[in-house]
Amino acid sequence: MNECNGYKIERFDELASTNDYCKEKRAERQNLVVSAKRQTRGRGTKGRSFASDAGGVFLSALTFHETLAAKDAFTIMANSAVAVCETLRAYGVEPVIKWPNDIHVQGKKICGILIENAFSGERVVSSVVGVGLNVANGLPDELSGLAITLSQALGKPFSETEVAAVEEKLVCALTTFRRDVMQAYRAFLGYLNERATLLIGEEKLTVTLRSVDDEGGLLAETEMGEERFAAAEVSLRT
Repeated sequence: MNECNGYKIERFDELASTNDYCKEKRAERQNLVVSAKRQTRGRGTKGRSFASDAGGVFLSALTFHETLAAKDAFTIMANSAVAVCETLRAYGVEPVIKWPNDIHVQGKKICGILIENAFSGERVVSSVVGVGLNVANGLPDELSGLAITLSQALGKPFSETEVAAVEEKLVCALTTFRRDVMQAYRAFLGYLNERATLLIGEEKLTVTLRSVDDEGGLLAETEMGEERFAAAEVSLRT
């Protein structure tokens, strides 16, 4: 497959970062998906490193937007998270979204998403969506209790050909844009009505998770009542 939904597709055995590669290609004004069997400098949110060993699906999608308002930028994240969840569900597992950008299976992280948008005034002109999905890759020992692969979740090995099939399914899901994406996002949202700790800078706040609004804000119950949080890290270990 060299194209899906009008996106050009490039595949590599190894790249430093698929997101960085896509950003270098912005000048070409071509919707693009780039994948690598292995990344040497994969990263997640806040610049954290992301384990990217062979056997996983590591890709980025570069999309140019004509009329997307900046206030609606979260729909890019929502569409990406739903695409991952739909792909995983097709393999018989039940994923949930941990707001805003992690996908969990069996209470452990199976996928991370990194969005890097470019803005002009009040609109989004382009986005780079990076996805790191654990399929049959090895995980560092320190992540054994926190992360999971699709292979582990299903209790079966995945051949290189089968990993490529997961990637192909994900590419087509990721480059499909859903009209009611926030409704779909909320349907996959996990840990609702559970206690969690929000990390906001140096502050820690114990809350009960409630929902996510149409602009991506987290709605949570605090001692003061229901509040909205636009930026926070959710820790499920209170």
